[in-house]
Amino acid sequence: MANWLRLEKISLRVRLTGWYIILLGCTLAAFSSYLYLQLKYSLQSQVDRNLNITASEILNTLILDNEPPVLKKNNSSQKIASNLKQAGYAVRLITSTGKIVDGFGEYQEFPAPVPGQKGYSNFIYDSGIWRVYNQPIILSKGRGLLQVAQSLEPLKEASEHLLTLMLLSYPLILFLAGLGGLFLADRALRPIDNIIRTAQAINPDDITRRIGYAGSFDEVGRLAMTLDRMLDRLSAAFEHERRFTADASHELRTPLAVIKGRIGVTLSQNRTPEEYQATLQALEYEVDRLIRLANGLLFLTRLEQETIQFQQIDLSELLSILVEQFQMMAEPRNILLTDNIEPELMIAGNADYLTNVFLNLLDNAIKYTPDGGKVTVKAQPQAEQVYIRVSNSGKGIAPENLPHLFKRFYRVEADRSRHTGGTGLGLAIAYEIVRLHKGTITVESEVNQTTTFTVSLPLKV
Repeated sequence: MANWLRLEKISLRVRLTGWYIILLGCTLAAFSSYLYLQLKYSLQSQVDRNLNITASEILNTLILDNEPPVLKKNNSSQKIASNLKQAGYAVRLITSTGKIVDGFGEYQEFPAPVPGQKGYSNFIYDSGIWRVYNQPIILSKGRGLLQVAQSLEPLKEASEHLLTLMLLSYPLILFLAGLGGLFLADRALRPIDNIIRTAQAINPDDITRRIGYAGSFDEVGRLAMTLDRMLDRLSAAFEHERRFTADASHELRTPLAVIKGRIGVTLSQNRTPEEYQATLQALEYEVDRLIRLANGLLFLTRLEQETIQFQQIDLSELLSILVEQFQMMAEPRNILLTDNIEPELMIAGNADYLTNVFLNLLDNAIKYTPDGGKVTVKAQPQAEQVYIRVSNSGKGIAPENLPHLFKRFYRVEADRSRHTGGTGLGLAIAYEIVRLHKGTITVESEVNQTTTFTVSLPLKV
């Protein structure tokens, strides 16, 4: 266990280099062994082929009809024998009784036992190891044997020299490879050091630092860019929470300040019952506003943490019921509320949450439509989606305000939501509900003409 903990403390660079050296060492050992054995086999095979060829040449210089058989003594044969002797070959001719009758080279010292069949064999002589090729021949009186031999010392010296070079160069190669591996590991892991330093420098008070990787798009590059994108999301989330906290504090502080101020003013001197009643009514209004604000915040929190249970919903019926309910709010102000809803629009969703969305959109449409204005509700399917559009005539919304409408506590006008009793959370809640239903909600507006909210939801297949 202690050895393992000590190993864990070794830097990744050293460990990578160590594994690289081990792998390279095993590869070199396997390759060197194969090369050594292959070379040794090839050299011995070459020796065997040369012995075979030499035996064939010697057979052409034999006088087999003579008793005993001998090598020819002409110039050509003598030249061949001289060349072979200089090349290190030894040749002898043996009768069936084992008597050596002729030869050249160091054949006299060959072992006395005579192999009984054709083939190769090795023997050790004072000058080293020799390779012998035995070629049976037919004589005038029985059978004989032609032996051709060559020393294996040159082959042994070449093999030993190669082995020595390998053993001497092996540590040097591993040392140079280790330096190269350490350099490459350091270069490859350098961006990770930058990532670590950047991550260590990030704190809740400063999350603006980024890695800013500008190298190749490899694994380290993708890691650096992924961390930068994660930091961007965290920064956006922190900023969102900071604004949310600030806005919530402001929204809560305002009615609380009003309540405290009204109470303080009322207690500063005696009041008539009517004045006390007016104060209590004002306090009740502010308390109701606080309750709506708290309920909205709790509802948003629940939406972010809760898994919605979906069921099949007839959206056409739901919208028709809501339009019918809002007719009673529109008629006293002469607002023309019309609908164009396709029948049997079936979707998968939560009826209570979707009712909250369309109640909010219709309530806003009625509130911000001037007397005698017009509100229209349309619901039509298109390409496996159903589009619900709630439009109203009126003052409209300035283009610079449109991108912020679905943010929490955002108000187009400083006093509009406060005047109407709103909390600035309705559209933010609607946005979250639609998002959880895999849909979208957008807004378009022309100043002093119309404002249209469009909700897109997937149809149930």
